[in-house]
Amino acid sequence: MSSMKAIAITTPGGPEVLEPVDLVVPVASRGQILVKVFAAGVNRPDVLQRLGGYPPPPGAPATPGLEIAGEVAALGEGAKRHRIGDRICALVPGGGYAEYCVVAQDNALPVPAGLSMIEAAAIPETHFTVWTNVFDRGRLAAGETILIHGGSSGIGTTAIQLARAFGARVVVTAGSDAKCAECRRLGAELAINYRSQDFVEELNTANIAPDVILDMVGGDYVARNLKCVALNGRIVNIAFQKGAKVEIDLLPLMLKRLTLTGSTLRPRSVEEKAEIARSLEAKVWPLLEAGECKPVIYKTFPLAEAWNAHRLMESSQHVGKIVLTT
Repeated sequence: MSSMKAIAITTPGGPEVLEPVDLVVPVASRGQILVKVFAAGVNRPDVLQRLGGYPPPPGAPATPGLEIAGEVAALGEGAKRHRIGDRICALVPGGGYAEYCVVAQDNALPVPAGLSMIEAAAIPETHFTVWTNVFDRGRLAAGETILIHGGSSGIGTTAIQLARAFGARVVVTAGSDAKCAECRRLGAELAINYRSQDFVEELNTANIAPDVILDMVGGDYVARNLKCVALNGRIVNIAFQKGAKVEIDLLPLMLKRLTLTGSTLRPRSVEEKAEIARSLEAKVWPLLEAGECKPVIYKTFPLAEAWNAHRLMESSQHVGKIVLTT
């Protein structure tokens, strides 16, 4: 096949700017594999790219989509990690909303035994993000407590399950009582409805001081995180839905001996992502294959309805992941 269906961002704007187009099937370069895509995860960075605020890194396809699952269709020169026909899921810098996608061989992992392609497509972006931020940068350890803002999101539902699996206590914030109930079902000890409750007050009342805070909100949450985090706590920012520029009081940072950090995933090198992939395969894949952790799938859409998937994403009505199918 020389051509494929893909989704193009025709111009920065709303979900309606996502349109199906015909593109040439990409060719795997050295160390890459070509994947026939069965499913692709939808993520907030895709929405930001559509709006014109998150351009692909140099060399990445303009087609959106950061995670895929499918079968290996061709091998680039020197690619020996996978074989044609292997079922894989992969983190990609772009190009996921398409029938075929190329990926660095070391950024692709086997589909965990027992999981469908749809479930596998919902793994890479969230699991790579949670592992590098919660466990590498946040250094979450067994017996510690983590506060996860946005607990019902794809990142949040993943972080709840992994934190619990590795022996941590979990508290979350979420935007409705129903979402809070779902977070508790997944393992959260305390779920705070941020629309009707103040998380700082609720944590103080419960006598809980989180050791690690995973924050994708930013804005005024930054100062509030400083108020409730434990001594020697680590606050990890991975997004800023309420704004990137904030004013904070450095005194709590100093008195509590805190670490305030953050990271992005998409611009990292193939080698950095490969290191995360190795950790996931060794430490998390066994949990997925044993059923101790599992992607939460909210809804699927056909590839041509990527606009509809983005509309749902922006409504924030979902719990867990939204996935496109080819």
